[in-house]
Amino acid sequence: MIKNLIDKLKEASFSILPITLIVILLHLFNIVTLTKLELIYLIFGALLLIISMTLFTLGSDISMTPMGRHVGESLVKTKKINLIIFCALFLGILITVAEPDLSVLAEQVPINSYLLIFCVASGVGIFLVLSMLRIIFKLELRTLLIIFYGIIFIVVIFVKKEFLPLAFDSGGVTTGPITVPFIMALGVGISAISTKDKKENSFGSIALCSIGPILAVMILSLFVKDNPIYESHEVIIEDPFLSTYISRLGDFCNSVLIALAPIAFFFFIFQLIFIKLPKNRLIKIFIGLLYTYIGLVLFLTTVDVCFMPIAKIIGSTLGDKHSNIVLVVLGFIMGLTVVLAEPAVHVLNKQVEELSGGTISKISMLLSLSLGVGISLALSMIRIIFNFSILFYLVPGYFLSILLSFFVPKIYTAIAFDSGGVASGPMTAGFILPFSIGVCTSLLGIENILNGAFGIVAMVAMTPLVTIQLLGFTAVMKQRIIEKRQRNIVVDDTENQIFYFD
Repeated sequence: MIKNLIDKLKEASFSILPITLIVILLHLFNIVTLTKLELIYLIFGALLLIISMTLFTLGSDISMTPMGRHVGESLVKTKKINLIIFCALFLGILITVAEPDLSVLAEQVPINSYLLIFCVASGVGIFLVLSMLRIIFKLELRTLLIIFYGIIFIVVIFVKKEFLPLAFDSGGVTTGPITVPFIMALGVGISAISTKDKKENSFGSIALCSIGPILAVMILSLFVKDNPIYESHEVIIEDPFLSTYISRLGDFCNSVLIALAPIAFFFFIFQLIFIKLPKNRLIKIFIGLLYTYIGLVLFLTTVDVCFMPIAKIIGSTLGDKHSNIVLVVLGFIMGLTVVLAEPAVHVLNKQVEELSGGTISKISMLLSLSLGVGISLALSMIRIIFNFSILFYLVPGYFLSILLSFFVPKIYTAIAFDSGGVASGPMTAGFILPFSIGVCTSLLGIENILNGAFGIVAMVAMTPLVTIQLLGFTAVMKQRIIEKRQRNIVVDDTENQIFYFD
């Protein structure tokens, strides 16, 4: 246990320190000027994020992941499709309403937050049902992705332009620190019993669950008469730090408890009826839930109090004082590092390494994700500077992603589309989006924020689809080169008739 805790602490430090050091370097080189109070918020925030991510990832490993796996296995064993459909729909809605980064996004958009959350949750619930049925009936993920992304880009024609970036952003933020461990483990549990291709079918559920919210928000826009208008929110860094932090801590204690309690209750109902784990395993899961709760409360409070306001200040300053080239380069550098701080990314990478038997390492996954998010932020800065539609990125981006799926192993496609949803978590909604809003406010004005700043979460969710499939394409090409060399050696040996005598 102690060794595991130390490993998680090292992992969290590696994730948080790079983005923190970048902000400090921006200050030291006078690219961005932060006050002493803002620096205090940044440094204390970084330390708290390291502690919170350590607790969250440790807790997720020993609670959320086994809970989801056991529920999935027990559902399949019942052999009742109606029960599987009902539970998947119920769980999908439940965990999405509980998802913290959806709430972070909802607070920043000029639409009724309850309506938006319910709409998005319904989309996730419906597509979680579809993802479970896909595993059971062995439907090909690529075919479903082609069909539903085709539908999305047809519906785009009828959607108001103010809703487009928000719709695609909604698909990214729904798959965060609560959703990812549980849904992935649920898929693993179902695929372990119902299919032979366990490795391939274990992935893809996050990908499908990211589609539901996009369609749901697009459909919502067709029934909304008035165009949403973004209202500016003043950036406040309050002194003293401790009292500010404690006041927000109480709010997140309640919201995370409301988020986790129904999932825990649902699991323990299944435990009594179907699973029936021994007492010592239940105690371990309960302790893991406690770690998860504390870690998530600290993480979300720190992002809200420390990182969100500083990100908006940095964005506004860069937009006011520096050239477009500097903005694009810094966007790329920040994107490279901020994805490391997403809690759900580490959950996905661990599961990928385990299920692939180490052939897809955590390092290669992190590098691919990091590069993808870096590119997405650079491209987003270019979009803000020249103020054009996000569709100029999304249409060719998704077309390329689907095209690559025909040339790489199926497992890479499933992992890539899962990674897109995972990369766009609370740090993206709580740091990158405010940063983008700050830049957009300076360059384009408040009236263009919905079209300019929003959509950056969607970009973060899209670019890993390409980079991780390219990783798979590279692996395929390397394997073919090795096989070709081996064939050449065999042919050469046969032609030269090499014999060995005692």
